[in-house]
Amino acid sequence: MSTYSRVAVVTGANKGIGFAIVRNIALQYPSSALNNGALCLYLTARNDSRGQAALEALQADAQLSKAKVLKPHGGLVDLKFHVLDVSEEKSIDVFVEFLKKEHGEIDVVVNNAGIAMDGFDANVATTTLKTNYHGTVYATLQFLEILRPASTSRIVNVASMAGALNKYPPPLQQRFVEASEVISPDIAHAPSAATTLMREFEEAVKNGTHEKLGYPSAAYAVSKAGLIAATRVVARSVAEKAKADGTTEYPLINSCCPGWVNTDMSKGRGYKTIDQGAETPVLLALGDLEGRTGGFWQEGEESKW
Repeated sequence: MSTYSRVAVVTGANKGIGFAIVRNIALQYPSSALNNGALCLYLTARNDSRGQAALEALQADAQLSKAKVLKPHGGLVDLKFHVLDVSEEKSIDVFVEFLKKEHGEIDVVVNNAGIAMDGFDANVATTTLKTNYHGTVYATLQFLEILRPASTSRIVNVASMAGALNKYPPPLQQRFVEASEVISPDIAHAPSAATTLMREFEEAVKNGTHEKLGYPSAAYAVSKAGLIAATRVVARSVAEKAKADGTTEYPLINSCCPGWVNTDMSKGRGYKTIDQGAETPVLLALGDLEGRTGGFWQEGEESKW
């Protein structure tokens, strides 16, 4: 069983914002309120060689070396790599089972993995939602099964302001809001209304009727709107179940927008550095949230969805 006090996971972390999230968790954990001993921090990526290269880059990172936060330098943080493809349920299941056997429980998950494809058609819609919505929601629910039941446990789903509801006509906005408020004692079924919206969008794109229904021709934006809704309803359902069970201790689950970051996804057009983009996700992972859960955050504050 694990010899670590805490275990954290960051998905899609071989480059860009995910890479910076790993680096900044490593830098900030020792001085954070969550520090109660050694941290095992998993960098995950779909590609083994890219993931290993990212791990080696972090182990040689000058800032991390100077701060002496990593285990080889006598620090508290032990960086590890594990393959994880969030678009494949089997890959998620294998990793969760590995974590369960290796550590029993984990403490922090930052679901950063996501894709943004060029163009727009039925294939783009289905492929985008497979990772950004369906895979991320499935991962959230599976990680939740092994998350320590405490307010120091966190799930952070990296979404986007592209998922803002002002892109939709009022009736569809209301359906998204309602999907985010359907509290369920069965946590696995909490996101079902949000998933119905995503399935409706996929089918409507195939039929060429999505705009008539009020959806934009933007699969990335729709996937992130769905993710914000699903994150909110899972968070609220977890909180309500804990209260029904007579405890005030439960994981805090939030979504966030990292901002317009200069990465491959923004094709280098973003105005933020990857470290600036990591600020809000890392705050939600390590900061004192005063019990706040189910929120959508940007620039370090809860934001209107």
